[in-house]
Amino acid sequence: MRVNTTDLQNAFGKYLSLVAKEDIIITKNGKSVAKMIRYNEPEYFLVHEEARGYKTTKKISYEEYMELVDSSDQRYELIDGEIYLLASPSIKHQIVVNEIAWHFNNYFRGKSCRSLTAPLDVRLFGFATKFEEDPNVVQPDIVVICDLDKVNEANKYEGIPTLVVEVLSPSMKGKDMVTKLELYMKSGVSEYWIVNLENKSILQYSFSPERDIESLKCLREEDIIESSAFAGLKISLGEIFAEI
Repeated sequence: MRVNTTDLQNAFGKYLSLVAKEDIIITKNGKSVAKMIRYNEPEYFLVHEEARGYKTTKKISYEEYMELVDSSDQRYELIDGEIYLLASPSIKHQIVVNEIAWHFNNYFRGKSCRSLTAPLDVRLFGFATKFEEDPNVVQPDIVVICDLDKVNEANKYEGIPTLVVEVLSPSMKGKDMVTKLELYMKSGVSEYWIVNLENKSILQYSFSPERDIESLKCLREEDIIESSAFAGLKISLGEIFAEI
C-alpha cells in the first residue's frame, strides 16, 4: 500500500492497524520517502548480568536454558523464564560462606540431613505439581537437604531443600531479596537466610507448611542466629563476620 504523508498524519491509527497485514510505503510530493513494516518480537533472549539489569525479551524454556548451560563454562540460574548469569564471588563472600558451611558441617555430621555448597543445581517449581510446569533452576550458596532419596541415578538432586542460605552480592540484591524469596517460599523451603556483607546482618525467614511467611528476624553482628527448622543449630553472627 502507498499513502501520502498528509493521509498518514490524519489517520495514523488506521495505518498502524493495516501495517499488520501489509507494508505501507509513505510518499511525499509523489516520491517514496519511508516504509512502515510490521514489527516482530525478537526470538532471542538477553541474560541478566551481575553488573547490569537487562530484561529478557521473552520467557525461555528449560530446554533453551540447558542449551545455553551446555554450551558455556559460565554458571546460570533460570527463574520464571529469565536467565541470570552468576558472577564469580568475592573473597569476603567466600569467607562467610565457608564459615557458615563449617558450622553446618559440624552440626549435621552423623545426622540424616546434609549441608552442601554451590555450585549445585536445585530444581524448583513453585506451586506447580511438577518441574515441567514451572521450571526454575537455582544455585544457592548453601543448602541443607533432608530428602536424600531425591538424588537421581545421574547423581543430580531433584528435591526441595529444608534450609537455604544466600550471601548477597552488591548488584543483585533484588534477586535474592525478592525474586528468590518468593520462589523459595512457594516451592516449600522451610527456612531462608539472606546474609548481608555490607552491614553484617542476616535476614532469617521461616515459612509455614502453607507456604507463607511465618516469621522474619533481622539479626545483627552481636546476635546469635538459631535455626527454626533444626533444633540446636545456632551460630554467633560475630563468628560469621569475624574475618571480613
